[in-house]
Amino acid sequence: MMTDAMQAVAGLRADLTVALGERSYPILIGEGLLGQPALWRQVIGGQQVAVITNETVGPLYAPIVLKALEGLGHDALLVTLPDGESHKTMTTLTTVFDALMSRHLGRGATLLALGGGVVGDMAGFAAACYQRGVSFIQVPTTLLSQVDSSVGGKTGVNHPLGKNMIGAFHQPKAVVIDMEVLKTLPERELAAGLAEVIKYGASLDLDFFEWLEASMPALRARDPSALAHAVKRSCEIKAMVVSQDERESSGRRAILNFGHTFGHAIEAGMGFGTWLHGEAVGCGMVMAACLSQRLGQLSARESARINRLVAAAGLPVMPPPWTPQAYLQWMAHDKKASAGQPRYIVLKGIGDAELRPVAEHLVIEAISLSQQG
Repeated sequence: MMTDAMQAVAGLRADLTVALGERSYPILIGEGLLGQPALWRQVIGGQQVAVITNETVGPLYAPIVLKALEGLGHDALLVTLPDGESHKTMTTLTTVFDALMSRHLGRGATLLALGGGVVGDMAGFAAACYQRGVSFIQVPTTLLSQVDSSVGGKTGVNHPLGKNMIGAFHQPKAVVIDMEVLKTLPERELAAGLAEVIKYGASLDLDFFEWLEASMPALRARDPSALAHAVKRSCEIKAMVVSQDERESSGRRAILNFGHTFGHAIEAGMGFGTWLHGEAVGCGMVMAACLSQRLGQLSARESARINRLVAAAGLPVMPPPWTPQAYLQWMAHDKKASAGQPRYIVLKGIGDAELRPVAEHLVIEAISLSQQG
């Protein structure tokens, strides 16, 4: 059903809803949305607004959003953070709280997360904590954040020992995806976003995976219709899974982290920001496919298809040459562990994933085989 916010937006390409009862919210996908006052009038509640962005995205898009808000009578606070995964810390988060408190923003305030996954995670965590919870809106400006991190309410910051280990579930009030922002996205960031798109097909949707195999050249060329379909289908899958298992209580939502156990280890071991999140996830999917093959659940042909698609997206497929023990040390901090035992998302076939414990010797074998290419 169309919400008031959706009906207010001209040129809407998709009208998706994350169904969570009273906390349900729309995902708005279209072109030129950032500068539409009618949209912001519908999705922002109170008069106090803070736009949280970073040094890269802010100069490009914050003036557009601020002008639209000004036309509605909002004197919005602009908070600009340093750019990069290495700044996704409690120290950076404190600067957000300092700005909100200096401006005397109250419980009726709304935070707008204008940026990629780092900005969205930190702004969302700030919203979850500030005055014990205020509203926020995700305005993702990278492909990765559009298809993944902006949907589902996971917020947080990194710790030196692990990624996103400090955070909260805090659902946004809305997700506003303006496809036009992808025109300024660097090639490396585009490829990183494609990793999360591939993840949906590899773990949950064989038909989508096959479409990606055929459409990867168009996606890398930024064909508007191909990108629109990739974003819409990814958000549909994410919204469906989140609606079924918001807090990963049943393990269903954990399936969305295919490739992430190995990927997070790469990010942490290399130093956050050295490899982009999507680059690490892409390589992590190749490693997880290899593990699935060692378990006898995935054929060599299917594993090779995943490897080829990740490579076709412009992502690395060769993991860092660490010892398997080094990988195991980093993966010991993974949030999917149960009673201290790591669990892995493996494939029973392309489009069919499961979360399960795996014998350590098989993980070691998969790591070693992945490093051989």
